Amino acid sequence: MPYIKQNQRAHFDCAIEEIIDTLGPDWNAGDLNYIVSKITWSLFKKNARYATANTLIGALECIKLELYRRQISPYEDQKIIENGDL
Repeated sequence: MPYIKQNQRAHFDCAIEEIIDTLGPDWNAGDLNYIVSKITWSLFKKNARYATANTLIGALECIKLELYRRQISPYEDQKIIENGDL
């Protein structure tokens, strides 16, 4: 995951928190898909080139992998401990 410096995060965090608060606890996959699509499509339209497409797709793939590695896999490991393996 491309971690950015702490001082750079503050620039984005307020907007991100506002989106999260707007979604509320009843968000769904369609909501998330719309938000991510709107951002990525807008970035592509600003610089429609193969390199931009490649960068966006690569970033999305890494986001997916990092989510699984850092959040979902440990959750699944804990559930195996709680409920037993196959």
